[in-house]
Amino acid sequence: MAFDRNNKKEKTEELVEKLVHVNRVAKTVKGGRTMSFAAVVVVGDGKGRVGYGSGKASEVPEAVVKATNEAKKNMVRIPLREGRTLHHDVAGRFGAGKVVLRTAPAGTGVIAGGPMRAVFEVLGIQDVVAKSLGSNNPYNLIKATMVALQSTCSPRMVAAKRGKKVGDIVSRREYATSSKLEKEEA
Repeated sequence: MAFDRNNKKEKTEELVEKLVHVNRVAKTVKGGRTMSFAAVVVVGDGKGRVGYGSGKASEVPEAVVKATNEAKKNMVRIPLREGRTLHHDVAGRFGAGKVVLRTAPAGTGVIAGGPMRAVFEVLGIQDVVAKSLGSNNPYNLIKATMVALQSTCSPRMVAAKRGKKVGDIVSRREYATSSKLEKEEA
């Protein structure tokens, strides 16, 4: 929660929370079994910020609250193209969970399964094609998706690294594809 400098009132951020998975965990002790619950939550603002968290407690609502608080602390900004898709195709891996994320034209929608879909919805991505390979463990899939998203670069970031203007980088890519087309036509 941020404070507005002018009238010192508290502004609340509009965050979208999505519960991805709840797991019941049993621990065997001398008197029998004690049940607890583990929850995984993703939180985002729908405009390029997303975070994930997990929490454990003896009741489901408490676990969800813990996970949500952790997710809010771990939020990161992801660069989006036109506010609807990724800048380029990318792959991510965490443990045995592997994901492949691909850009998509407008109107495609979110083509992704389970935990990845929740991440994209709270992030604000409207068009993406994603595939999960390997493990289907929701913890590892979310972490692999976050690794992939954090490795994306916008043209502005690439231009800053190379010490060039954004126009030079974008126009070169268009020039390369147009020169290939000219060679094929000839």
